[in-house]
Amino acid sequence: MTPARNLRPRAILRLHFHPVERNDELYGHLLTVLDGISPRIEPLPADWSAYVDLTGALTFWDRDVEGLIAVIRLRLLALHGVQSSAGAGPTRGIAAMAADATPPGSATVVADDPYEIAAFLRPKSAAALPGIGPKTARTLARYGITTVGDIADTPLTTLQRILGTGPARQAHDFAHGRDERPVVPGAAPKTMSAGHRFDGDELNPDRHHRTVLGLVQELGARLRTADEITQALTLTVTYADRTQTTRTRSLTEPTAHTPALAAAARDLLAGLGLQRARVRALALRAERLRPAEYAVHQLTLDDRDEKLLRLEAALDRARRRYGPGIAGAASTFG
Repeated sequence: MTPARNLRPRAILRLHFHPVERNDELYGHLLTVLDGISPRIEPLPADWSAYVDLTGALTFWDRDVEGLIAVIRLRLLALHGVQSSAGAGPTRGIAAMAADATPPGSATVVADDPYEIAAFLRPKSAAALPGIGPKTARTLARYGITTVGDIADTPLTTLQRILGTGPARQAHDFAHGRDERPVVPGAAPKTMSAGHRFDGDELNPDRHHRTVLGLVQELGARLRTADEITQALTLTVTYADRTQTTRTRSLTEPTAHTPALAAAARDLLAGLGLQRARVRALALRAERLRPAEYAVHQLTLDDRDEKLLRLEAALDRARRRYGPGIAGAASTFG
C-alpha cells in the first residue's frame, strides 16, 4: 500500500516586487515580511521575486488565499512602500504563469479545482508554459500546437517524437496542471549592489557611462573592504516610464579589482544601446560573492597591472580616510 497523500490543497504564491529603486538591503527586508507569513520562502533575487508556500499558513492565519495575499501586499506597501504583483495556484508552474500575467498592484489566484485550472491553462500560448522556450514553441507551432490546450490534447507519444521523452512528459504534465515541484526554502544568494538615481530623465550617454564607472568604483572598494570577490555583474536600467532592462555578464575570473569590473560594466552598458534612452536610474549588482581567498589570480600582473593595483590600493586608503567621494571616477583605471 502507498501512504495516504496529504489531501490539503497546495497553495503556492509567486510574488514580484516593484520598488522604485533596488538594493540588497531592501530585498532582504521584503523577504523578512514574507517570512512573517510563511517560513517556506524560495528567494529569486535575479528578477526580484520569490515563491512562498502558503499551504500551512492558510490554517494558521485562518484566511483564504486571496485574503492572505492581501495581507502580504498591504504589509509590503505599508512597511517599505513597495508595490507588488502576485500569482497563486496549486502548483509552482500555475503560480508563475499567473504572476507573469498580472500587472503591478494586482493579484491572480487560480483555485485548486480541475475546471478552473483548465480554464486558466488551456487558452495560454504554448510559450507561456514553464520549460517551453521560444525555440520549442516554434517547433510545436510547425505541428499546429500553439496553445497549452493543444499540448494537453496531444498524445504523449506524439509529443515525445517532437520534443524527446523528458521534455515531452514535463510539458504534458504541466499542461494538465500536474506539477509536484516544491518550494525550496533557502537564503538569497549573496550579492552587493550600488545605485544612482538621476534628478531628472538623463539622455546623455556620457553621463550614463560616468555614472556606471562610479558605481563600479564603489562596488570594487566595498568588495575589497569585505574581502570578497564577485563572479558576475548585473546592470539594471530604469527608464522614465519606470520600466527596466537588466543584463548580466559572468566574469572571466572572480575578482574585486576595479579595472576588471569596469571592463565588464562597460560591455554591459554598450550592449544596451542607450544613446536615445531617457534613463531615470542605474544600478550595478555584484553577483555570487565568494571569500577573496578563493581567487586564483585576478590580473595578469604585468607592469601596467602592477601600477593599477598600486593606484587602487592608494585610492582605497584615501577613501577610508577622507570618505567615498574623494577618490575620483573609475575612468581613472582605463
